[in-house]
Amino acid sequence: MPSSSRLIPANEYRRERWKNGLGWTREIVRVPDSDAWDWRLSIAEIERDAAFSSFPGIDRELVLLRGNGLRLVFGDGRAVELMPPHDRLRFAGEEVVTGELVDGMTHDFNLMWRRGRVRTELLHRPLVGPMLFFTEPGVHWVIHLIAGQATFDTASDLGQLWTGDTAILVAGGARSRYALQGGGELLAIRIEERAD
Repeated sequence: MPSSSRLIPANEYRRERWKNGLGWTREIVRVPDSDAWDWRLSIAEIERDAAFSSFPGIDRELVLLRGNGLRLVFGDGRAVELMPPHDRLRFAGEEVVTGELVDGMTHDFNLMWRRGRVRTELLHRPLVGPMLFFTEPGVHWVIHLIAGQATFDTASDLGQLWTGDTAILVAGGARSRYALQGGGELLAIRIEERAD
């Protein structure tokens, strides 16, 4: 788990090729920062129909951020459409999947985690006024601001979030409280280490 809370501005995301070379993604963070990560966040830039990279042992959740829709066609023949504003789907990383654009390119938020190492819960919420997030040892939150702007309370020393920015909220050695105030909408991801 990260050792301290931090804010990652959107202009600091690392743009890199997909593992299979068929597209581009902007990596927000991976923990730990190695090829053997436990969880990873990125934003896929899908400009044409393409097969997704295979990630055996990884589960993933894809959220449509921008664009007019993405159709996920699986190797077993089923198809699922992610439509505006923010449809999403969880699936196994080893599944054979092709992304087909409905009408123009899309940007898609990609949460990936190593099966058996962590549990994740992804929430899509409006931000109207204050929101509170509580972390504790082994459990923390990641906040990705889809739209709007927000500010953390001065006690957290994190400052301002703008559209597209991400904050990682960590407990450290004790339970911690983070207050976020603003307007817009966000993705809130709860990440918990598995003890079993």
